[in-house]
Amino acid sequence: MLDAPTKPPQLSCYTTSLVCYLAAEIPAVTHRFAEATRLAVRTDLPAGELAFSHHTRIDVTEDGGELAYRGAADWRTAREGLLAELETQGRVLAVANTEHLAWAPGHGRAAAPHWILIQGRRDGSWEVADHFAALTPHGEQEPFLGRLDDAELAQALAPVEEFGPEVTRRDRMALGRATAVPPMGHHRWLVRTRGDGTPAQEPRDGAPDDGQWLFEPVEVLSHVLAALLADPAAAARHTDDLWAAARHYAHRNTVLVSDGLLDPETAAAETEAWQELPKILRIAALSAARGRPRTGLVEEAFTDLIRATEKSSAVAPSKG
Repeated sequence: MLDAPTKPPQLSCYTTSLVCYLAAEIPAVTHRFAEATRLAVRTDLPAGELAFSHHTRIDVTEDGGELAYRGAADWRTAREGLLAELETQGRVLAVANTEHLAWAPGHGRAAAPHWILIQGRRDGSWEVADHFAALTPHGEQEPFLGRLDDAELAQALAPVEEFGPEVTRRDRMALGRATAVPPMGHHRWLVRTRGDGTPAQEPRDGAPDDGQWLFEPVEVLSHVLAALLADPAAAARHTDDLWAAARHYAHRNTVLVSDGLLDPETAAAETEAWQELPKILRIAALSAARGRPRTGLVEEAFTDLIRATEKSSAVAPSKG
């Protein structure tokens, strides 16, 4: 099997697998991801709806090559696509379904897209790695390294059948900028495309897609807070994205401290405020579902995070 980073950072399931995939070609990928971390939010969606970009793209090569989704409606075609990418790259990112992952706490009860890394195939089985580790609402997930046969992999990559628009947007923005995504009902994976030799460039205005976006950290958090206060039910839809952001910023702050760019006390305060936010949002989402919104609790958590962010940004401004 290919080596992952010595100790993969504790990120989201998408970004953990992305970092592990890129480790083969970018030795300092965990540092690169920390530098790329910034939370952006789209502001021109219907009330209560949000879209997030968690980082700038780290997969684009100097000649413009990048990762791109592929999909297939049937397993036979998907299998051929996975084998072709393994033959070309030696590894492939695939979109799994937590409901069908035996090692996932949501196995058999909670369906959600989940990135895994296929690292080879021999003796009739697929070598699969899932370096994601976290305490999830369904229990503790530990990293997985093992083998799956064809039937097991087909089941693991079964499409998620029920999903909201926030899931579609999350997948579309998973690489940092908008990326064409196959139908959610298809088996999906990512391939490394070749560039045309033209050096890759970010869009001139930095926008992840053609919508209207905020990048300044306090403005981002203030907009998200306003959306959640206006529609308390939105907390249930967007907590996962803010949980992922909390993990990304914890990693970013660790790297900034190690580089001497942020003092440990300021970093710890911001990280703690970030980690507290999704806990509060989960409580608020459950309360809202019972008809008892906890808007004051949500506002307090965001206020604490905004204060910590202001202090951190004054020392180490965002590169977003």
